Amino acid sequence: MFKGKILLITGGTGSFGNAVLRRFLNTDIKEIRIFSRDEKKQDDMRRELKNDKVKFYIGDIRDYNSICDAMVGVDYVFHAAALKQVPTCEFYPMEAVKTNIIGGENVLNAAVIKKVKKVIVLSTDKAVYPINAMGISKAMMEKLMIAKSRIVNQEETILCGTRYGNVMGSRGSVIPFFIKQIKEGKSLTITDPNMTRFLMSLEDSVGLVLYAFEHANSGDIFVQKSPACTIYDLAMALKEIFHAKNEIKLIGTRHGEKLYETLLTREEMAHAEDLGDYFRIKADTRDLNYDKYFIKGEAKISKQEDYNSHNTRRLNIKEIKELLLKLDFIKQALK
Repeated sequence: MFKGKILLITGGTGSFGNAVLRRFLNTDIKEIRIFSRDEKKQDDMRRELKNDKVKFYIGDIRDYNSICDAMVGVDYVFHAAALKQVPTCEFYPMEAVKTNIIGGENVLNAAVIKKVKKVIVLSTDKAVYPINAMGISKAMMEKLMIAKSRIVNQEETILCGTRYGNVMGSRGSVIPFFIKQIKEGKSLTITDPNMTRFLMSLEDSVGLVLYAFEHANSGDIFVQKSPACTIYDLAMALKEIFHAKNEIKLIGTRHGEKLYETLLTREEMAHAEDLGDYFRIKADTRDLNYDKYFIKGEAKISKQEDYNSHNTRRLNIKEIKELLLKLDFIKQALK
C-alpha cells in the first residue's frame, strides 16, 4: 500500500519515527521525509542510516510555511510531533498550545492544501478526561482533526487519528527511568503502588497507525485494546529481570497525574465500533442543529462504562516480565 509513495513523519527523529523507519526502510516505499526542528538528531539519524530513501526537512510545525513546503508531493502524513511531557506542559501551557494545538492545525491545513491523501494524527490516553495541560492540548488537537474532517473532501484527503497509552521505552517513559535507577543502585521511586498504566510497545504503536491507515474513514479515531499493570508490579518485574535488590520508595502522586488512564470515555464507548483488537470511534457528523444537542439524548450513555487501565486486562508480574523481555531496549540493557 506504500509502494512508490512518499510518507512524511512530523517529529520524525523521535521514538515513533525511528520505529516507522525500521518498519519501512527495506520496503518498496519511494521516500520517507523526516520533519523536525532538531538538526543534531537529524544529523545523527542521517549518519546512522546512510539511506537515500530518507530525506530530512528542518522546520517546526508551529511555522505553517515550513510544514507546508515539506508536504509538496507527499502522499501520506503521520503526525507525531508534540510536546509530550506532563511537567513541561504544566509549567509552560502556552507552549503546549502552540505545538500541540496550533501546530496540529498547521499540519492539517497544509495537508489539505497540498492534497495529501491521508493524515493520521497521534494522540494519547491523557486526552481523555484530561486533567493536565498536555492532555488538554492533545484533546483539542483531536477536536481540530474531527472538525476539519467534516468539511474536507474525503475523495482528496482523509483525516483520522489514533490514541494510545504509555509506549514502553519511549522518550520520558518510566521503564528506562526505573532501569537507570536500578543500574545506579538508587531506590525505585513509585508514586502510588496501585496506579495503573496501559502497556504498549513501539511496534504496537506503529501497527495501530497502519491499521488506521488501512481502515479509517475521515474523522475516525482508532484505539488498540491494551493490557495494563500497576506501577508497583512493573517495578517488581524489572527488579526480577535485573536481579536487583534496590528498595522501593513511595513518593506520592505528582501534580497532573491520574490514578489510572482512560482510552475511551463512556460517551465514546456508547458509539464505538468493536473491531476485535481495536475500537473505532466514529466522528460525530451532525451539523450544528441545536435540537440534536439539547433536546434529544441517549439513555445508554449514562449506563456505559469507560475503557481504562483499571478495567482492562491486568497483567501479573510474570506476564509483565514476559512482555518486557521481548523489547529490544530491555535486551540491550541486560547486556
